[in-house]
Parts: sequence; structure tokens; C-alpha cells
Amino acid sequence: MPIRLGQRPDHSFENPLGLLSDCHRRIERFLDVLILVAEQAANTPLTSEQREALEGALRYFRVAAPKHTQDEEASLFPRLRQLDQAAVREAMGKLDQLEADHDEADRAHARVEEIASQWLRDGTLPAELGAKLSSLLRDLRELYLRHIAVEDRELFPLAGRVLDPAQLASVGREMAQRRGIRTDGR
Repeated sequence: MPIRLGQRPDHSFENPLGLLSDCHRRIERFLDVLILVAEQAANTPLTSEQREALEGALRYFRVAAPKHTQDEEASLFPRLRQLDQAAVREAMGKLDQLEADHDEADRAHARVEEIASQWLRDGTLPAELGAKLSSLLRDLRELYLRHIAVEDRELFPLAGRVLDPAQLASVGREMAQRRGIRTDGR
């Protein structure tokens, strides 16, 4: 079965909340790639296609995913915390849990990276490490299912209601800047 990587986002930096949701779809797809490769190549040498897919997914989680976390923790969440509105105060506990999820995911991804790097280097993975990798990936899937559901269904719609257009535009500009993209028309 071919392994498909990446996809163009549906939204632009002018719609940062939509773009954050697009990032969630990429997280889900790249995690699915890691899981698929781990299942397909368990106890066998990596094929060139599996190697390429594994490298691409690892690169996404090493380079792009941390920017997504910064988008939320440095741009979106602080703006929400500044608002004195009942709905936002109610969501504060969720923001704390979402940040804790980010930390947990970072730790799990560091271990996935360590195991997968050995796999790429050696071409095969000992059974006990393969089992550990599969367990880590299943745990990450569960974490992301819960985490993404809260953000996509609750937090981002709330942000869309309570942040004004200028605040959302600032979030989008900061997101673009993290990626080295100018949004000022130059």
C-alpha cells in the first residue's frame, strides 16, 4: 500500500484558526504514516518507500509540529487568557491541560525519534523496540484524538467568537513569521 505524505492546507494565514485545524489534519496524517510503517515493517527490513515515509513523518514532527505548538502557546492561548469573559474563564482549565498534552507529546515524540533513528540507521528494529514504538504511537494517537477534539470543537470556535479580527490577524502574522513567511505584501 502506498504511503501518502502531506497535503496543502485549506486555509491561509488570514484564517489562523482554520490553519491551526489544517495542522491537526497533518498531525493525524503523519502519525498515521508512522503507525502504518511500524505495522508494515515490523520485524522486517525497511523498504525504500517505508524509509522515505518514516523520514518524512519524523521530519514533520521534528520541524513543523513544534511551530504549531508555538502558534497555540505563544500566539493564541495568551490572547485568550487576556480576556475577562465567562466563556474564556471556563476554558482556562482546558488551556492548562492542552499545554500539558503538548509537553507529554513532546516527550513521546523524542522517544519515537530515538527509536526510529536507530531503525533508519540499522534498517531493522529489534522486536522489543518495535513493540515499544508501536505502544508509543498508539498512546500518541489517543492523546491527539482527545487533544485535537477539544481544540477543534471547543477552543477554536470559542476563539473565533471572542477574539476580534485584529487579534486574529496578529495570530496569523505571528504564525507566518514562525515559518519565515511575510504577510505584509512584500
